[in-house]
Amino acid sequence: MASTANLIREIRATNQSVLIGYFPAGYPTLADSVEACLAMLDSGVDVLELGVPYSDPVMDGLVIQQATETALANGFKLSQVFEVIKRIKELSDKPVLVMSYWNPIIQYGVERFAKDLKESGAAGLITPDLIPDEAGQWLAVSDQLNLDRVFMATPSSSQQRLAKAAELSRGFVYAVSTMGITGAREDLDAKARAVVSGIKAAGSQTPVCVGIGISSGVQVAEVNSYSDGAIVGSAIINAFNTGGIDNLRKTVKSLKAGAQK
Repeated sequence: MASTANLIREIRATNQSVLIGYFPAGYPTLADSVEACLAMLDSGVDVLELGVPYSDPVMDGLVIQQATETALANGFKLSQVFEVIKRIKELSDKPVLVMSYWNPIIQYGVERFAKDLKESGAAGLITPDLIPDEAGQWLAVSDQLNLDRVFMATPSSSQQRLAKAAELSRGFVYAVSTMGITGAREDLDAKARAVVSGIKAAGSQTPVCVGIGISSGVQVAEVNSYSDGAIVGSAIINAFNTGGIDNLRKTVKSLKAGAQK
């Protein structure tokens, strides 16, 4: 299995677009989320972003909030994310990155979480509300276990902070396209280009992928024209909500196919 960064580089070297897809673990049930994630990976998603349902998802829009609330109402517990990963990895060798707010990981225990993450077969962790300056314990344990760590870079980040996020991220850097919350938008914020440019200007060799607001193959292609990959979440969950697995597959194939034009 190629590392996340190497896989992204390999795909980009063939002039293809990279598609990273988000889905919450345990939504609406554990078995459903495993089936949905495997369908995504089989239909064109290159890297899976597996979300951890959380009661205070400050960055997430309504679609993801409602999905994670459903998962929690159905009894999802943090430890079950490792079960979901193991089931996915039994049938797919593509990278799985867990996206989690930091508080649940603190409650679980940072070292314990990292060890369970490694054992499950996950590539690493995306931490939307953890900044590099406050990530000492995570930096140490992720180095020890060779886990990817993806930090956020936002339109409000100074050049110094962009450089630090790029330096310390492994797998890819998550460039936020807008200061708003997640959710599909007709027009991507032009600030995304500035964030990507700032990271590239820092001399980083780590891939930079753009997320928040991407909902069509055309947008995936646009984002891939100036970055190393596009991250789609709400549009995929919407597809599942309106038409189940079949519609999810159709949407992912459309995102990937539209990106290749």
